[in-house]
Amino acid sequence: MRRYYRFFGRVQGVGFRYRARQAADSLGITGWVTNLYDGSVEMEAQGKEEELDRLVQMIQGSPYIDVADLTVKETGEIEGERSFRIR
Repeated sequence: MRRYYRFFGRVQGVGFRYRARQAADSLGITGWVTNLYDGSVEMEAQGKEEELDRLVQMIQGSPYIDVADLTVKETGEIEGERSFRIR
């Protein structure tokens, strides 16, 4: 399954993207993460449902990251994607 996430709160300048990549790599999740101009972060992640749920928990469990709001949408899977990258 693949999900699109948008994180709001204290999510830029706190290592969010690097934490997301580290967590995704440890779980075998593919996709990407990027900062947006409005101070939010967007991410697409692909993997098993329980792994995607765990990914969000791992990101939110970081000491400097403070997610005040989160939107989630399911999207279509991308065949052949092999890694999780920072954009």
